[in-house]
Amino acid sequence: MSRKIILLAAIVAVMSSVLTVVSLQWTGAINTGKIQVEHVSATPAKQTNYTENMPNVAGLPSFTETAERVVPAVVHIKSTQTNPTRNQGPQARIPDLFRDFFGDQLPQRQGTPQPRVGAGSGVIINADGYIVTNNHVIADADDVEVTLSDNRTYKADVIGTDPSTDLALIRIKENDLPYLPFVNSDEVRIGQWVLAVGNPFSLNSTVTAGIVSAKARSINILREQYAVESFIQTDAAINPGNSGGALVNLEGGIVGINTAIASPTGSYSGYGFAVPANIVQKVVEDLMEYGTVQRGVLGVMIRPVDGNLASEKNLELTTGAYVDSLMPNSAAAEAGIKAGDVIIAVDGMEVTNSSELQELIARHRPGDEVKVTVDRNGKERVFNVELNSREGQPELMADANRELSRTLGAEFRTLDEETATELDIPGGVVVERLYPGKLRRTTQMREGFIITRVNDQLIRNVEEFNEALEGRQGGVLLEGRYPGEPGMQYYAFGMDQ
Repeated sequence: MSRKIILLAAIVAVMSSVLTVVSLQWTGAINTGKIQVEHVSATPAKQTNYTENMPNVAGLPSFTETAERVVPAVVHIKSTQTNPTRNQGPQARIPDLFRDFFGDQLPQRQGTPQPRVGAGSGVIINADGYIVTNNHVIADADDVEVTLSDNRTYKADVIGTDPSTDLALIRIKENDLPYLPFVNSDEVRIGQWVLAVGNPFSLNSTVTAGIVSAKARSINILREQYAVESFIQTDAAINPGNSGGALVNLEGGIVGINTAIASPTGSYSGYGFAVPANIVQKVVEDLMEYGTVQRGVLGVMIRPVDGNLASEKNLELTTGAYVDSLMPNSAAAEAGIKAGDVIIAVDGMEVTNSSELQELIARHRPGDEVKVTVDRNGKERVFNVELNSREGQPELMADANRELSRTLGAEFRTLDEETATELDIPGGVVVERLYPGKLRRTTQMREGFIITRVNDQLIRNVEEFNEALEGRQGGVLLEGRYPGEPGMQYYAFGMDQ
């Protein structure tokens, strides 16, 4: 009997060992040298909730159709600065070609500066070759080259720039191009899927996906006096080279133009920022129609309202834009708005911070009338405000000679009387902005130069400057000065070059 028990125990032990080995092999605890691959015919996922303007399909969203539609309309931009020393201070003022003619005795230039090449992205916005990009992509360029997604390459002309929003409009000579439409960025919702399309690190036609993570962000990246920062924030990967590329919804409409990243390393860290489509569209329309951006202003200095400011000023609300002070020739002051008011809406659209107020006003031109709702001592009041220009006038400031401005690659304005008096000159023309054109290619001119003479003809305003150069052929000598720098400066170039 004992032998049977021992035999039975032995059989049980053997079977137990066999079952243990089989079990361990099945769970992968023992390495048998074989890898088992499991194929899944469908992605196991739950129904995804979409916003109203997105496809209502089951499972995770597919970005393939959107990418196929969008990629051909996003371009690579190469900007070349042939004279990187231009912004480092005064250089030789007259090229050798003009020395005998103008008689200026200057030392010879030393050495040849090496070209500096930058890269970015752009978005084709109509079939005739108009492309929107960031101003910082082409700001210092002497030459702008555009490469399409099919590798066709073109030289681009700069139509205009707007450093206040970091936008620029360029054009290539081609027709029947693929392009993307704008969408109403007011309707973009936090949590909505978006794609970022561009050329990060010169990796052409790169598409990344993410969501809109915030709106009306100000990150203090633009250094312009009248900067407008009300960015759409996204977690779609954006890196150097994406600047000027498209942020689109799943229908392929332009939600914004990718502009900046927030990163301690200079590369993607989860936060990217795009200029909203509504601002982009208004800037583009102005540059096409007027040659310069027509920006209406309220004429107020503002601060965002928060809990601390509410306590300090005894306010009954913790959102809005607090009117800290009023500027000279203020349109808001003329309408009846006072310092201490809190702006809470524009044309019925809620204002929760100063960035939103900047965005809403930046969509308007001088002369436009807006309804501004303010909270004054706990009571709401509505004011009809006719917006002014930066100069305090309600009239549009159209470029009197757009073709000349594009040829020279500059924007000009008449010197104000106060500055003219300080400099003890009868007047002049300020070179407000430089972009690719004759002045940048052939001279060392810097922004801020005040032109006082053209070929020994006295110049006091933009009208006289345009008349002096209208139909001009051959050599041109510009005389003038820089505020804060001693002596006169001279720049020469050829109008028929």
